[in-house]
Amino acid sequence: MDDIQSPKISKIFIIRSKYVAVLLLVFICSFGTLYIKSFSNFNLQYLIVLSASSFTISSAPLSPYSAPIPSPRPAEEALTISSPAQLSPYSAPIPPPLPSEEALAPSISNVTSSSNGTTSSSNITSTTEHVTLRDQTPLMHNMTDTELLSLASSSVSKIREFTNYYKQVQKVAFMFLTPGRLPLSPLWEMFFKGHEGLFSIYVHPHPSFNETYPQDSVFYHRAIPSQPLYWGTISMVDAERRLLGNALLDSSNQRFVLLSDSCIPLFNFTTIYNYLMGSNQSFLSLYDDPRKPGRGRYNKQMWPTITIQDWRKGSQWFELRRDLALKIISDTKYYAIFKEFCRPSCYNDEHYMPTLVHILYSKMNSNRTVTFVDWSKSGPHPGKFKGSQITEEFLNQIRFGSQCVYGDNITTTICHLFARKFQPDTLGPLSRIAPRLYGFEI
Repeated sequence: MDDIQSPKISKIFIIRSKYVAVLLLVFICSFGTLYIKSFSNFNLQYLIVLSASSFTISSAPLSPYSAPIPSPRPAEEALTISSPAQLSPYSAPIPPPLPSEEALAPSISNVTSSSNGTTSSSNITSTTEHVTLRDQTPLMHNMTDTELLSLASSSVSKIREFTNYYKQVQKVAFMFLTPGRLPLSPLWEMFFKGHEGLFSIYVHPHPSFNETYPQDSVFYHRAIPSQPLYWGTISMVDAERRLLGNALLDSSNQRFVLLSDSCIPLFNFTTIYNYLMGSNQSFLSLYDDPRKPGRGRYNKQMWPTITIQDWRKGSQWFELRRDLALKIISDTKYYAIFKEFCRPSCYNDEHYMPTLVHILYSKMNSNRTVTFVDWSKSGPHPGKFKGSQITEEFLNQIRFGSQCVYGDNITTTICHLFARKFQPDTLGPLSRIAPRLYGFEI
């Protein structure tokens, strides 16, 4: 009996031993896998993060001796990069960040001048290609004022485009408000000569004026679509905003000067350019005039939006920085009130911008003009200058005859960069004085 059962028992033992061996092998393999996984410090989430970050991963198995894998970044970093320091060494190259609006604005710098008005510091340098007069395109278009100002108001976004910012140099926009031709244009031609690419010109003539300038003139094709002007009415403000709107379409224009057909420059281009670009404020005259020509023009129907305490007066011949120019053309609230309630003897061009800027943007303004006008004689119009009055002493008195604060509390005798009203017969005397006064010849 025992002889018969012994083979069965052996067979059963062998079968059971096989099962145990298999189970032992499975256990050893599982333990080995866990050990290897622990030793290699492999983590599957790294693979997921790297794949989501568009990194290239080799198909070869990861070795325990592989280079450390960077820790995963927060999910929002895939959408927003706040500084170059946060970039992973595996990231694709990213263009340098655009500067802030404050960085785009001209910084404050001292402007020193020699006796002939030539700056001795802050030399102008341009990184743009040379611009010729023939490169300028005509400014005519068929937009309404509303469409123009709406487009110009949104043009601030253009300054953030890489292609614009890295190619452009800051320019001064010279905006001429004139009934027709510019009788002193030869003086201005020489003022601008040699500084192409640092300025833009915009001319608002009467719509009936169709005289053209030679192709080599800085005024060639510089007229904008215009409307008739009526002295003392809102049409004067419309023309100023129209000039600003057209000039703001060029994102490289950073300073905006309003000039008339009787204006002259008091210094050479380099001095004026550095003076304007060196200031972080606009130059708009405004003051509280308690007399009849001041507060006496206030209309009570403007209350409560505009109070008599807010009412300001000033010269219409302004110079604006780009940030303030954009705010002025974007205004509809105060413009509508002036259009309805400021009528002669309330003169919009003397009150609209000064009042608006005083109420909303006083910190952006220097509260003075850079255009000299002679109000020494009583009357509704300033004094006119004739050819017989033009001498070096006369012009130097205008150029250096006053004191003002410039930039970061700098006291200077250069307070006016332009002057008016100079009659056409002053061109001859100015031509003779120009080489000594400006450093150029006509």
